[in-house]
Amino acid sequence: MNLSLIIGWVVSFGLVIFGIFFDNGAIVPKNIFNFIEISSLAITVGGTIGCLIASFPMSYLAQVPKRLKMAIMPKKYNPTDYIEEIVKYAQVARTRGLLALEESANQCSDPFMKSSLMMIVDANDPEKVRGMLDDTIMFMCERHEQGRSFFEKGVGIFPAFGMLGTLIGLINMLASMDFNHPERLTGGMAQALITTFYGSLFANVLMAPVGMALKNLHEDELLCMQIIEEGVLAIAGGSNPRYIQEKLEFMLPKSKASGDKKPGGGA
Repeated sequence: MNLSLIIGWVVSFGLVIFGIFFDNGAIVPKNIFNFIEISSLAITVGGTIGCLIASFPMSYLAQVPKRLKMAIMPKKYNPTDYIEEIVKYAQVARTRGLLALEESANQCSDPFMKSSLMMIVDANDPEKVRGMLDDTIMFMCERHEQGRSFFEKGVGIFPAFGMLGTLIGLINMLASMDFNHPERLTGGMAQALITTFYGSLFANVLMAPVGMALKNLHEDELLCMQIIEEGVLAIAGGSNPRYIQEKLEFMLPKSKASGDKKPGGGA
């Protein structure tokens, strides 16, 4: 589970609610009713959802819950484990030849690693192998970018509909301006301000963190796939296993030193 995302949501919503309740040095629970406006929710949330539905095909929208689940419960990628596995393959290739890797490749659970090993086992030209692996990584990047575009677009649409609700509230307020009935003015102003509040809250607390979580997950998988590519090509070139390990460890920042699963999933 993505604990940082969950903790961030709890802290953000918790402090916003605390700020709503805290009034003149005292906790006033009834203040929450000042921030519940059905028409404002309809404009901000309903309008944003409708715009997002109109912006993407149904086949894409059907995958949104899956991507949200990936952000909350992401796969764990451990580049160091992958380096160790590549070094083992390098030792097999150095002692028994590249053809001996075929059995190991067939037992590999990661599809990208398996296909990479089979390419060099089949004695393909290293430059052609690099080109094919580069294309696979590029397509993965494009797929992941498209996968998180729903949430990134929501970051911009929520405040836009919040501003639209503000304009609607101001128009209603001005249209019903009557100094003999001041409650009409306050009602319109409340709607105007609350829609802006909703738009900012949902954009920055919900949509933006999910999009960033998916981007971080993409970066983790991308690093592992790059390690696979460089490691497999080094094996094909007959490099010493120790050299391969040191080369791949140069690609590994300290922040990526933990994890417990291999790449190959993807959004």
